[in-house]
Amino acid sequence: MGKISFVIPCYRSEHTIEAVVAEITETMRTSEVLAAYEYDIFLVNDCSPDNTYEVIKKICKNNSNVRGISLSRNFGQHAALMAGLRKSDGDIVVCLDDDGQTPADEAGKLIAGIEGGSDVVYASYENKRHNAFRNFGTWMNDIMTRVMLGKPRELHLTSYFAAKRFVVDSMLEYENSYPYIIGLVLRATRNITNVPVSHRSREIGTSGYTMKKLLGLWFNGFTAFSILPLRIATVTGVTFAGAGFLYGIYTIVKKLVNPGVPLGFSSLMAAVVFIGGMLMIMLGLIGEYIGRIYISINNSPQYVIREETDGDSHWL
Repeated sequence: MGKISFVIPCYRSEHTIEAVVAEITETMRTSEVLAAYEYDIFLVNDCSPDNTYEVIKKICKNNSNVRGISLSRNFGQHAALMAGLRKSDGDIVVCLDDDGQTPADEAGKLIAGIEGGSDVVYASYENKRHNAFRNFGTWMNDIMTRVMLGKPRELHLTSYFAAKRFVVDSMLEYENSYPYIIGLVLRATRNITNVPVSHRSREIGTSGYTMKKLLGLWFNGFTAFSILPLRIATVTGVTFAGAGFLYGIYTIVKKLVNPGVPLGFSSLMAAVVFIGGMLMIMLGLIGEYIGRIYISINNSPQYVIREETDGDSHWL
């Protein structure tokens, strides 16, 4: 029937990744939906500070379907996914997490959705087992993708999804810095559906996402795939300019009608500070766009691969 490629970005997962691979292997062997497919697994080590890549190399030696990729530094989850996607050759690609919270034994539900005609199928969770901070980040990301990228309100986007080959090939045409997987998917197709799957509690370790990383991810999303923030800045500037002009006319009229009324130093300073702050925010936003354009023009890589292994060999 074809081939499925599993792509898993790995970071601080030396104690969890073996169980994830074992679950995929068992599922591919026993699932009625998946048994007819060939498969391979790409484990992308995002320069994890622990022994994750040593564990990956051990897995590769014991499983000929697994290939390991190690990045030269920490490029982030989305860059690691791009590295794995570029190496994959499956007719369907499934991306999932390395911590066991995304149930590999329910991959058949995603594949069934693809076979049903969807281009991309995302897992959706009734009861998420993430901590409060991670759930807040997911909520903010949902708002950002709806406002900036036009994501349908009813569509839930997660890190566990399956995509057809043509969607992956379209995503790989993006070679600039700061990849954002959700933006690339939405740019390729809107034939996207959800399927309900369970979500497990984290048994070992903590999430690798910090507030700094989440903010960087959101910036990647709207600066690479939307100019709406610049339009908002333009509208805000026009609004404040109009308000300032009208207030100036009001001040002149008030002074002519009642010359004894003081102009009000405090209110003037408050207006100056507020408008100055807004201008600095807008200039910073424009600078963010220009900086990312500059980095992209200089061909800054999405990722750099230090080493690959397929069990029989590894090389620099």
